[in-house]
Amino acid sequence: MYNDVIMAGFGGQGIMLIGNLLAYAAIREDKNVTFLPSYGVEMRGGTANCAVVIDERDIGSPIVGRPMSLIVMNRPSLVKFEPRMKPGGVLILNRTLVPPEVSERDDIDLVPLDLNALAEKAAGNVRLANMVALGAYVKKSGVVSVSAVAEALEDALNPKYHKMIPANRQAIEAGAEAVS
Repeated sequence: MYNDVIMAGFGGQGIMLIGNLLAYAAIREDKNVTFLPSYGVEMRGGTANCAVVIDERDIGSPIVGRPMSLIVMNRPSLVKFEPRMKPGGVLILNRTLVPPEVSERDDIDLVPLDLNALAEKAAGNVRLANMVALGAYVKKSGVVSVSAVAEALEDALNPKYHKMIPANRQAIEAGAEAVS
């Protein structure tokens, strides 16, 4: 089952981490995967996005021109990527920073979530909004299991941050619950 997603936001919002985490989760489920990061010139505070392609067959290219799905953490990312999205796709939108009415599409499954509030409530840390977004996307799309994402935290996180795995799991599960 082919699936692709572009994840986008400001540098420092953990976009590359959740892209990498999704890729590791797909590997854990014996799927083929590509992960293609793209950074703006400014690093923290600049723009960052990544594309993840997952398939059970060989993947011809890591480049995603018209994404099936999006995880959007800020307004500039919505403006840039929403017009390219395929009809019928899933858009997880960080409504903490982007009002849902900014979306110009009525042919997609728009899922606006207050990611900061969900992260604070579930894990006590708004910096885990990215994990909430990933949990919501995974549950909504079914591309991999939520448990595979939680298990892949050990692969994706630097060992010095392994103490944060329980909080990250709580945030991922909160995202999944928010769309159930």
